Amino acid sequence: MRPHAHGRLAIPATPADAATARRSDWATLGRLLPYLWQYKWRVLAALAFMVGAKLANVGVPVLLKRLVDSMTIAPGSAQALLVVPVALLVAYGLLRLSTSVFTELRELVFAKATEGATRQIALEVFGHLHSLSLRFHLERQTGGMTRDIERGTRGVQSLISYSLYSIVPTLIEVVLVLTLLGTQFDMGYVWITGAALVIYIGFTVTVTEWRTQFRRRMNELESIGQSKAIDSLLNYETVKYFNNEAFEARRYDDALQKLRKARLLSQTTLSMLNAGQQLVIAVALVAMLWRATQGVAAGQLTLGDLVMINAFMIQLYIPLGFLGVLYREIKQSLTDLDRMFLLLEREREVADAPGAQPLTLSGAPTLRFENVRFSYEPAREILHGVRFEIPAGKTVAVVGPSGSGKSTLARLLYRFYDVNEGAVTIDGQNIAQVTQASVREAIGIVPQDTVLFNDSIEYNILYGRPEAGHDAAVAAARAAHIHDFIERLPQGYATQVGERGLKLSGGEKQRVAIARTLLKNPPIMIFDEATSALDSANERAIQAELKGVARHKTTLVIAHRLSTVVDAHEILVLEHGVIVERGRHAELLARGGAYARMWALQQAAQD
Repeated sequence: MRPHAHGRLAIPATPADAATARRSDWATLGRLLPYLWQYKWRVLAALAFMVGAKLANVGVPVLLKRLVDSMTIAPGSAQALLVVPVALLVAYGLLRLSTSVFTELRELVFAKATEGATRQIALEVFGHLHSLSLRFHLERQTGGMTRDIERGTRGVQSLISYSLYSIVPTLIEVVLVLTLLGTQFDMGYVWITGAALVIYIGFTVTVTEWRTQFRRRMNELESIGQSKAIDSLLNYETVKYFNNEAFEARRYDDALQKLRKARLLSQTTLSMLNAGQQLVIAVALVAMLWRATQGVAAGQLTLGDLVMINAFMIQLYIPLGFLGVLYREIKQSLTDLDRMFLLLEREREVADAPGAQPLTLSGAPTLRFENVRFSYEPAREILHGVRFEIPAGKTVAVVGPSGSGKSTLARLLYRFYDVNEGAVTIDGQNIAQVTQASVREAIGIVPQDTVLFNDSIEYNILYGRPEAGHDAAVAAARAAHIHDFIERLPQGYATQVGERGLKLSGGEKQRVAIARTLLKNPPIMIFDEATSALDSANERAIQAELKGVARHKTTLVIAHRLSTVVDAHEILVLEHGVIVERGRHAELLARGGAYARMWALQQAAQD
């Protein structure tokens, strides 16, 4: 996060702000087209098949007219059996078949384009979310965001399906039918059909636009309810601790009640839309048939003409009967797609500098914090000009009360945030000027709060180096003193750890975290309360192991328990974002300052 020129901090827009900054539907379509245009030959082939299907479909009523007219003979005629138009019947069947064949070919050809575009967009969003800053992920609502992504990817398929397979074919058919009516009959049929279509489409678009607000509100309430439900389930143990099942049920029920009312309002307005559409269709159909029957009665039209006009109207108005639903779904798909594109276009708070090169290391590096000032929010600075060095291959420990900024040092080193002033350097290279991936590749961390994937123990250990293999995972587990525990489990290394690793105890999770960091074996190590969840016996054993691992690495240890850092090459005492003392354990005790007071308090507590 970089300050403006006048020194104030630039705070990015929140996810909520991003969701409300909606672009036009045409802009959203323009954003989607490049993904589809990668399959341009499939798109063109699908359009050709679509036109072929509609030509065949419009040809059916024309052939039906000829069939009816050719059968108009005197009853009882001896020639009745001879004049059955076999060729017309065969052609009629072939046209019907062609309509289905062209339609299926269109869907078959375009399926790869649809699925390919959906996959690429979903993958880009997934990758972009991982590239966003820690601030975004701390502010996000997981349930609502995952719902937006799910709706967005589904919206791609719905948009293509409804537009390419329904709206565009219907428009092609309308043009063909109006052309035939205008050339075969008088313009009265064209005016009736055209006026009905204009009224129908105008009514549909107007009412659907009005209804969109209710639909959007319904989706917002659905996302809110989803977020509350997921948040409650993720915090299952906390709910149980405080006996708040009924409270959580009431919160969820309140969201469901609001959603129910929104859905009822949406359904009521949908019924109004459908009723109005059917009224327009019925009036237009009656007017057309009345005019056609008058023509038959006057001898101007044949029975075949009447049948053809009726067939045209049925073919035309059946898809139009779904226009309201299609238009609404297209609008909703565009809204859902836009919300996903807004996520994709959200600016990265922490980004690689233009032309950034990978971090270059020849061994354990020297790490420096050079007069670092940092704040999460402009009004509250966390670090006030912090300056220290961790020499190559040495261990520096940072101790101090909670909230003093210890864990912030690790976040800045990982470049989850950019410093406001000063610099963090590794072997003299400012980490803001090299690639983030290379910085994070050089660092391993055992965090205070270990979160595991909902997969096997082996998967979580191998996450430190996925290609390492089973034997490497076992060796890391032995070093972390968890191998014997895993071997005693019925499924061994294949044991599932559950959501966020909740099937394991705090100490077991922490040892898995230690194992995967040992497996990564980076030149820089961060131990953030690495043994806080362990019992004394295991803590001593693992401390000895960690000490051996850190012997030739540049190590930052963040600790509350001072007994874990007595062997550090230098100990920093951090209070309120300022280093108030520094030195080795014996030197700090001899001074009788803040460190000595903390040591005395912890020794008294142990006694």
